[in-house]
Amino acid sequence: MGTTAVVWDDSVTEYDFGPGHPMGPLRLDLTARLSRALGVLDTVEIVCPRVASDELLQTVHTPEYIAAVRAAAADPAAADERFGLGTEDDPAFAAMHEASARVVDGTVQMCERVWTGRSEHGVNFTGGLHHARPDSASGFCIYNDIAVGIRWLLDHGAERVAYVDLDVHHGDGVEATFWDDPRVLTISIHENGRTLFPGTGWPGDIGGQHAEGSVVNIALPPGTGDSAWLRALNSVAVPLVTAFKPDVLVSQHGCDTHREDPLAHLAITVDAQRYAADAVHRLAHQVCQGRWVALGGGGYELIDVVPRAWTHLTAIAAHHPIAADVEIPASWRDDVQRRFGRPGPARMGDLPAKDLPIWVQPWSMGFNPDNGIDRAIMATRQAVFAHHGLDPWFD
Repeated sequence: MGTTAVVWDDSVTEYDFGPGHPMGPLRLDLTARLSRALGVLDTVEIVCPRVASDELLQTVHTPEYIAAVRAAAADPAAADERFGLGTEDDPAFAAMHEASARVVDGTVQMCERVWTGRSEHGVNFTGGLHHARPDSASGFCIYNDIAVGIRWLLDHGAERVAYVDLDVHHGDGVEATFWDDPRVLTISIHENGRTLFPGTGWPGDIGGQHAEGSVVNIALPPGTGDSAWLRALNSVAVPLVTAFKPDVLVSQHGCDTHREDPLAHLAITVDAQRYAADAVHRLAHQVCQGRWVALGGGGYELIDVVPRAWTHLTAIAAHHPIAADVEIPASWRDDVQRRFGRPGPARMGDLPAKDLPIWVQPWSMGFNPDNGIDRAIMATRQAVFAHHGLDPWFD
């Protein structure tokens, strides 16, 4: 196998909805700077994304929608809201098509490298735009790089692809694209749609009539913390991916699950996000010979959370994980102070040493029907486990 590949070029920061928008591109810049300051980018192969062709985009998106994105990029004031463009969530901006298509190409390059064996793992923390639909923008996402990447894998010989979405928001766009395709297992662990956009992703949503059990949704209550969130990952995603036996594992690591994220209501730490990235990495080695494509996604605490979470993800993929107690280089913190008038975080984890490692109760210790999180996990297990020959009650 070749080295781990990581998508990066300063041009990715052109994916910019403008001042005041939650999805500021500085989160990408700060992630790359922190990864470089800690030596992570010295251990990987950097891949520069190109602008994806219309032919590639059309494997998922309609020609009419792509034309609408191009038109909005040429004249943002004339963006067509029928396609979800020019809205508060997805305002049009100059060069929007090129910036969005570059994200897609980065993810497809990672899929291609992993599938052909040129790279063992591929990371595109600029990607993970899981809300975009074939014919419309949604939730800060113009083109769905994940769906295009998975489609590329299927079109080039992959028989089964597993997709695990750890973003706080339901991965609705990817799910919808492969709703009735038994070759793709989509698993989304998210905050309950009753309290958060996009208001979808229920345990009973299990896929189309030709692919029942291929769609998996774990809808967690607001306030869910580290141990319970990781219990959902270990008790649902891990056994299902193992049973599915994918050729490639694709994961989305939106870090808006964090307790400081301004747009959501879970209570996860960077330490738990690091645990999840490591768990997915180990799963890829266990089930599909290490073929793993890891993507970014949401995350709106741009300084304290996103750079650390995705630097951990990149370091894990590079087989050079960073301990939670590692101090963040003074050069990075000084740069943050100069640019933003406040210091960045002092170390790579949130939790004190006495609370590490995070203890996660295995499902084998029993189901608690009085616990809302356990009920959410059980609802999903009961909805889909039998489709994979698994017992929802026992491991």
